[in-house]
Amino acid sequence: MFERLPKSICSLAVFAITLGMSSATHAVERFADPNLRPATDSQPAQPAASAQNTIAANSGTAPQPVAPANGANAVFDLAQKPGEHPLAPVLRLLKTTGDTIDRNIHDYSCTLVKQERVDGKLGDKQYILLKVMHQPFSVYMSFIQPFAGREVVYVNGQNDGQIVVREAGLKHMLGKIKLDPKGSMAMDGQKHPITDVGFRNLCTKLSKMWEAESKFAECDVTVKADTHIANRSTTMIQVVHPVARQDFNFHAARLFLDNELKIPIHFDAYTWPEQEGGDPQLEESYTYTNLKLNNGYTAREFDAANNPDIFK
Repeated sequence: MFERLPKSICSLAVFAITLGMSSATHAVERFADPNLRPATDSQPAQPAASAQNTIAANSGTAPQPVAPANGANAVFDLAQKPGEHPLAPVLRLLKTTGDTIDRNIHDYSCTLVKQERVDGKLGDKQYILLKVMHQPFSVYMSFIQPFAGREVVYVNGQNDGQIVVREAGLKHMLGKIKLDPKGSMAMDGQKHPITDVGFRNLCTKLSKMWEAESKFAECDVTVKADTHIANRSTTMIQVVHPVARQDFNFHAARLFLDNELKIPIHFDAYTWPEQEGGDPQLEESYTYTNLKLNNGYTAREFDAANNPDIFK
């Protein structure tokens, strides 16, 4: 989150490079390779496991896509109706998934594993203990690696709309600091603000993005029903735009839905190769692992002033 002073999580930044059709087609083939990991992507060491935190990393590979069809192993209805855009079944599923979350999930805790490319540079993976309550939207973050000890709280409608941060290390002596979640200090080095964190917000953002992209052709959607993320059985939905256009955010984006919980637990996105014949570049990746749903959280859990269990 914060490199120099506390930062949050995110602002949408789009990285696009215009290529010829032959180059883009080659890039799609390279991306489909199940053993491909872009050579420029760093692979930081995993943090040591402890009794309190067991980190389950994402796969870091691109599963071989298959035709989008509802076979015997299909968990989600992604059948494409005659004459409709390939993204239409995905948009229907995202609407159903969002409604299910709203109806059935009050709160959750997890380990968030995130990696983002900012200003052209892919950062190290970050491991964060995350707690979320949906109404009112409330977030608590405790960093595991890096910036171990950093804590951040955001509650919609409280603290004058600001995040409350207590830094790790020497900055811990500064005490709690309030920052605009979308201000330059909070956004320094980040792609998205803390107000966008969580798998419910992910559904909303992807729905808006793919709804806009469904107005255009040059879109290949594939589905694989037997992928695995953090030891969970998932269904992968991959959306590829072979040619870079200003209307497309990513060359390839992949959403992994937990086959049991019926919620998104991983998303990653790749930009077009920088050079002809090159590998797609990982732009952002988020994994929600070690999930515990409906813990009975109340406002006290996110009370930056009065909860003695946070900001110690």
